[in-house]
Amino acid sequence: MYAVVRTGGKQVRVEPGAHVRVERVEGEVGASVELDQVLLVGGDEAVKIGTPVVEGARVSGTITAQGRHPKIRVFKMKRRKGYRRLQGHRQAYTEIRVDSIDE
Repeated sequence: MYAVVRTGGKQVRVEPGAHVRVERVEGEVGASVELDQVLLVGGDEAVKIGTPVVEGARVSGTITAQGRHPKIRVFKMKRRKGYRRLQGHRQAYTEIRVDSIDE
C-alpha cells in the first residue's frame, strides 16, 4: 500500500516503513505525527483519488530526525559594474518514519 500526501507545499509518495524527508514539521524526535492531507491511496486492488483529498484517510508516522540540508550558495553578479552578492541558505527538514496508512 502507498499514499501521496501534501506537506510543506510539496507532494510526497509514502509507504509503511519508509523514511521520508519533508519540510519542517514542529515536534520533538520520537513524537508521533499525522499527515491528513492524503491526495491518493493505492494498493494491490484499487486506487482512491481524492477531490482534492481522500475523505477519512491519514498517514501516521514518527519523527526520527530534525535537521538542515547542506548549505547552498546564491551568487549574483553584474559584469563590469562591481556588483556582487553572496548569500547562503540551509533548508530545515524533518525526517519521518511512516508507521501506517489508514483509509
